[in-house]
Amino acid sequence: MAKESEITDELLLNRFRRGNSSAFEQLYTRYRKSLYIYLLRTCANSSEADDLYQEVWSRVIDSKERFNHGSFKAYIFRIARNLQIDHFRRQSLRLVTDGKSSDEVVDPQPEPDHRSHAEDCGKRLLSELSLLPNDQRDAFLLKEESGLSLQQIAEMAHTGRETIKSRLRYALKRLRSVLEDCL
Repeated sequence: MAKESEITDELLLNRFRRGNSSAFEQLYTRYRKSLYIYLLRTCANSSEADDLYQEVWSRVIDSKERFNHGSFKAYIFRIARNLQIDHFRRQSLRLVTDGKSSDEVVDPQPEPDHRSHAEDCGKRLLSELSLLPNDQRDAFLLKEESGLSLQQIAEMAHTGRETIKSRLRYALKRLRSVLEDCL
């Protein structure tokens, strides 16, 4: 007989589908803490997190027959995220996932110290970019400024995709190390 820790989530879900309630309890126990913390950190208060948490598990129970492939962990967190999005929409709030929302309230006049620091970081970035080897700088700028895919950049540079990936990795490593205080 397999140890409890060796039993996969998917096997537990299959057992739950066949009516084994202890299998559901094991799934619940495995994800109780991580799922709740995830919801708590993204909600305005613990009451909202509690409601969403219960709804996630209700959806898992209701959809147990429909889930038939992939990772149960990814599935349960996808349910949680979708419920959060719906919750925020109902409250006429916007969930910002990329930190680049144009609807964010921004102080039009940032603090002078912040503005000075940002300007300094921008100048340093430009300076450091000029110090990168040409192939790394080109790959970085094509990716970041143009938004080209690795494959498109590789075709333009007449080299392999993995070579471009390495160039980007080296460029980012260097930029991160010298601009650490700007990140």
